[in-house]
Amino acid sequence: MALLVPSRAKFRKAFRGKRKGLASRGNALSFGSFGLKSEEAGWISSRQLEAARRAVTHYTARGGRLWIRLFPDKPVTKHPAEARMGSGKGVVIGYVAVVKPGSLIFEMGAVSEEVAREALRLASHKLPIKTHFISNINLKKES
Repeated sequence: MALLVPSRAKFRKAFRGKRKGLASRGNALSFGSFGLKSEEAGWISSRQLEAARRAVTHYTARGGRLWIRLFPDKPVTKHPAEARMGSGKGVVIGYVAVVKPGSLIFEMGAVSEEVAREALRLASHKLPIKTHFISNINLKKES
């Protein structure tokens, strides 16, 4: 399992940050025809992202194209179990991607809408946030 982690970072540990506001960037389809868009804010770990990616590629039998629009570049720290309070910030246990409402998680192309809808539905079950399916084919028909 090849997890997504940054190759190098300017700082080893990061603040937790705020989870407010809507996504102003990465909120429109750029590569594929179909996408999975977040409806709420949260963190998606590199393990969850990899599980969702594997669900999509398994369902499509490695057909079509898949773009991952997030990258887990935020380090998350944790103290060991039964450790006393204090003694600084814990060790880095993994990396997460910060997700805001409206940000795209995956994009798909070169598959039919039915296949993309089912593949992204399976992927959404692996993620800790609410998502919905979007398509630029519907957008073209409306305009």
